[in-house]
Amino acid sequence: MADTATTTPAAAAASAANASTDAPPFQLGKPRFQQTSFYGRFRHFLDIIDPRTLFVTERRLREAVQLLEDYKHGTLRPGVTNEQLWSAQKIKQAILHPDTNEKIFMPFRMSGYIPFGTPIVVGLLLPNQTLASTVFWQWLNQSHNACVNYANRNATKPSPASKFIQGYLGAVISAVSIAVGLNVLVQKANKFTPATRLLVQRFVPFPAVASANICNVVLMRYGELEEGIDVLDGDGNLVGSSRIAARHALLETALTRVVLPMPILVLPPIVMSMLEKTALLQARPRLLLPVQSLVCLAAFGLALPLAISLFPQMSEIETSQLEPEIARATNSRTVVYNKGL
Repeated sequence: MADTATTTPAAAAASAANASTDAPPFQLGKPRFQQTSFYGRFRHFLDIIDPRTLFVTERRLREAVQLLEDYKHGTLRPGVTNEQLWSAQKIKQAILHPDTNEKIFMPFRMSGYIPFGTPIVVGLLLPNQTLASTVFWQWLNQSHNACVNYANRNATKPSPASKFIQGYLGAVISAVSIAVGLNVLVQKANKFTPATRLLVQRFVPFPAVASANICNVVLMRYGELEEGIDVLDGDGNLVGSSRIAARHALLETALTRVVLPMPILVLPPIVMSMLEKTALLQARPRLLLPVQSLVCLAAFGLALPLAISLFPQMSEIETSQLEPEIARATNSRTVVYNKGL
């Protein structure tokens, strides 16, 4: 077995580096881009939300997983480049849950969030909405968000279906209540001109969605606060289960969910209020919906990677900040946990 050194992951990575100078040396399970900077996380999450991964075939997924397994066990075939390895890992991370290793249903993947979520955003921002349409779009939006949150949750601990239902109902009720309440207040505001009332109504979805997003995350992942989430040392070994780390994970996720709808639900109304005054759209009102859809798509495409780049998915925390039993269980100064998306 004297020749086995040539097939170790380190040797394979070195060989790949020689074959592909454009890509950095491959590291299994590690992000391609540095996660210590916002720009590095932004580039990383651009890979995560790449909608092209929605069209990856089952055969291509199996090949990607097998390639990573070969790398892990030192049996990588000669000629495999860093770029091929990074591409395989991108496919796996986009489709399979990092904790359960199971496929995430396509509409609930982060790579499907923009394609499947944009029609909902367009519906939320439609002018002159009735009570029924307001309720419908808020319900549909929170239903989609609830499923995305659940599909991308930290799954190191089992979560009963009752928690999902509780979070879902709480988010829907809060979103619908706030949206309907604000719309009623706007309608009763006698000081507003019709044009001003229409403009203000367009901004109603943001506070409704932002507050409901917080409710959604907290209620759906409340079990993590009670039981804690797994924390790992630098070598990936389980140190223990921490409720303090769970609080950090939920706070970071909740902040992300507040920032995310800002550009999506604030920028399009501003842009559309200006575009609607142009001669082109005034002469062709049928173009209003397609133009608004494009504006929403652009805002969504910008907002999602910016928002989820605020914090690393695998967040780091000092052991001194955690429970004493966690600090005693490891010599590592810091540990990491899966924040979830």
